[in-house]
Amino acid sequence: MTEYINWNGKIVDKNTFHISPDNRSFRYGDGFFETMKVVKGNILLAAFHIARFFSSLELLSFNIPAVLTPEFITGEVQKLVIKNNHSALARVRLMVYRGDGGLYDPENHHPNFIIQSWALSDTNEGLLTNGLDIDIYTEARKSSDAFSMIKSNNYLQYAMAALWAKKNKLNDCLLLNAYENICDSTIANIFIVENNVIKTPAIAEGCVAGVARAYLLECCKKNRITVEETTVTPTDVLYASEAFLTNAIAGIKWVKHLGGRNYSDSSVTLQLHNDYMKNRK
Repeated sequence: MTEYINWNGKIVDKNTFHISPDNRSFRYGDGFFETMKVVKGNILLAAFHIARFFSSLELLSFNIPAVLTPEFITGEVQKLVIKNNHSALARVRLMVYRGDGGLYDPENHHPNFIIQSWALSDTNEGLLTNGLDIDIYTEARKSSDAFSMIKSNNYLQYAMAALWAKKNKLNDCLLLNAYENICDSTIANIFIVENNVIKTPAIAEGCVAGVARAYLLECCKKNRITVEETTVTPTDVLYASEAFLTNAIAGIKWVKHLGGRNYSDSSVTLQLHNDYMKNRK
């Protein structure tokens, strides 16, 4: 069956797409991406995705054309999932990239984009009863700068960490920053529960500014649940009473094992899942 993509507003056969060897994203990772979940034609947490999308455009010094509005972006996503028959339940990847050019002389700063979609199964949603088996990846260190919060097209540390996790039969793994503190996982943000306080690495620690992370923080603060954006060390994670991961596709996933640490408690994780993540819109 033909797989279609949305390439700068045109629905085309994926096999017809090509890039120049001078493409700046291919050469330098010059761009970023959003990973979204579509349910019944609607993007979950759309406002959070749109806010991060435009924030990333500005931070990476793209020229934003007048046509590129929130309505345009959501419309282009919906157009593709309809064409691919993925409207019911889908994962969508929106990648933005700069055009051709050398390191110092990009020809233009216009944001080109590609949208892809894949059908999801119902089993992808919801808290994992058995919990995740993860560990800490020590072969790379993430920077903690103005760009570390972006889902950059230069994703090398995460790609290598994901390969390491697969090789070691893990569901995922955590990455460290230059100060040996926890950033996030290869595909999610990390939260821990310590002395009845929910904690997650601050953006300044180098984690990606996750959409599900932002949504959960907002829900907790609105409902006066104690939550801290702070420094989280490997020791903090190991001695926490609970740990869980969040992302836009899976929502919230309980961590059962981290290295030699077994987490027997998932009560806070389950409560957050039921109260906020399960029925997010």
